[in-house]
Amino acid sequence: MTTIISLMKQVPLPSQMRMGEDGLMDRTKAKSIINVDCSFALEAGLQLKSMMNDAKLIVCSMGPPSFEQSLKTAISMGYDEAYLLSDRRLGGSDTFTTGFAIASMLKHLGFGKGLNEDFIVVAGRQTSDGDTAHVPSQVAENLGIPQATFLENVEFKDRTIIARRIIEGGYQILKLPIPCTLSFTPTGIPPRRPTLMGAIKARKSKVTVFTTDDVHLKDDQIGLLGSPTIVAKVTNIRSERAPIIMSHGHSSEELVLDMIKNIKSGKNSLEAVQKKESKKTEIPADFEKVDFRKGASGILTWAEVVNGKISRPSLELLTPAVNLAHSLGENTKVRTLLIGSHVQDLAKELIYHGSDEVIIVDDVRLEEYRILPFASIFAQVIKTYNPEIALFAATTAGRELAPRIGVKTKSGVTADCTALEIGEHRDNKKKIIYSPILESRRPTYGESKLATILGFVCPQISTARAGTFEVPKRDEKKEGAITPFSPDLSEQDFVTEILETHRGEGGLSNLFEADIIVTGGRGALSDDMKLIKELALALNVQGVNCEWASSRPVVDLGVCEYARQIGQTGKTVRPKVYIAVGISGAIQHVVGMKEAESIIAINKNSKESIFANADFGIVGDYEEILPALISEVKKGFVFGLDKK
Repeated sequence: MTTIISLMKQVPLPSQMRMGEDGLMDRTKAKSIINVDCSFALEAGLQLKSMMNDAKLIVCSMGPPSFEQSLKTAISMGYDEAYLLSDRRLGGSDTFTTGFAIASMLKHLGFGKGLNEDFIVVAGRQTSDGDTAHVPSQVAENLGIPQATFLENVEFKDRTIIARRIIEGGYQILKLPIPCTLSFTPTGIPPRRPTLMGAIKARKSKVTVFTTDDVHLKDDQIGLLGSPTIVAKVTNIRSERAPIIMSHGHSSEELVLDMIKNIKSGKNSLEAVQKKESKKTEIPADFEKVDFRKGASGILTWAEVVNGKISRPSLELLTPAVNLAHSLGENTKVRTLLIGSHVQDLAKELIYHGSDEVIIVDDVRLEEYRILPFASIFAQVIKTYNPEIALFAATTAGRELAPRIGVKTKSGVTADCTALEIGEHRDNKKKIIYSPILESRRPTYGESKLATILGFVCPQISTARAGTFEVPKRDEKKEGAITPFSPDLSEQDFVTEILETHRGEGGLSNLFEADIIVTGGRGALSDDMKLIKELALALNVQGVNCEWASSRPVVDLGVCEYARQIGQTGKTVRPKVYIAVGISGAIQHVVGMKEAESIIAINKNSKESIFANADFGIVGDYEEILPALISEVKKGFVFGLDKK
């Protein structure tokens, strides 16, 4: 009998989170709900059971006793048993220790003893409080089983899993053996409501609660003591844009003309830009300065190959890598690992963009990214070169690869970073200064806070949000080494098959390179994005590099492909002009477009928060505003940009 194990977490409402006196987040008084992605995983488990003749459904979680209610909700939906790992000693656990603790609970239940076992772990892609997407990969690595993440749907066929996985620009069809771990996006089948009979069953059911002693966890493996990373500081994210300039007029034409006048009058900007304060405090005489790196040196990045080219996010990664190397000292090398088939010619491009050495693994079996062999190769390269920092782009591949490598190296990972700097950490209790240390900053809690994460085990691993950093200038005079590497790979590294890959160019690299992006949201769907596309086309005809995109609700409704999604779970872009049409301004979307030089918001609801994050605004029906704007573009208005 196959056992389907659904991992579930309760998360606090971001709006009810408060900052504690210690500068960290206090969730004790915030209302908790089932994490959205986890609810889709619960439904995926039920769908899998319907494809099998005989299957058992269990749900597992880690957290305080209050989680029992959510576990009983899973039972009311159709799950058979519920288990909770709850112990105060788990407090402060990072994702590394969370993944280890959950895997330990599953092993205690009898799973993870060998590759011939008959079980499937399902999980949500990520949690809304952390947004790391780490735990599914970490649980899979701790159990020693294959995985597939960012899934929309799966089938159970001939005792294997056929999964459709979202990738940049399209999707893949994968074939996985059992046992395996699967994580799902909220674009799958919506979760069902509990039935009356299920609710009655849930009331009578009992959640089995384990302590850390029950699952044989030691104190140095859990909580703050066992976590290789810590949250050093959390601050509020504040907009640096000046107050919006709204258009005025009695008709759509007048509103558009007034906006054009405002744009031509000069860029809307703050009179004074807040400068980052750099405060250096003196180290007390009784403090000891400690270098925790234990001989680790240098920075390692990953060059992801897409359609035979190095992906733009991988090139962007070299900007922080080079800056970090300069901060660490002139002898610090930036090395880049390049894995693929016939990729020798791509190595020089990485050197021209800043890498000092390119390590090449060339194998026909590695033409396309595959999690198991790539993770194994990285672990072997890290063991050989002993880098102090390892950086990945936060693409769908990078977000599942980095945490799996983090388990192999026992070093933990910081996800989706928007800033990477070298600093120091003062431990007042131990009277120690840890320096130099990587300070990884990332938005969290629904993008409302900025957390600074520190790692104390090398390599310090971080993923960088795509679109956050600019691609370094290309210098063909730069020289560097190209070094082949021969990893030791086994048949088990290739148990997951790629059956199909569908990846288009449109909306993939173009969004990162466009000077203007026109984005439609839920409020611009009455014509199925026709006017959005017409405006983009009109600008292209005028010689402007323009692309169209969408918000997540549009993708979820199937109107637009995922490759064109802007926001926290899509792309981060930095065009010269960003035109947001019918977009409410949820922080999850704003984070993907806030780096634009100029933002224009068009919405019929004047109270939408998008107007608090834009430079110029028009309140009106987009079906009337856009035709007037398109007419002006056809007359030659291109938002002050130069025509190509």
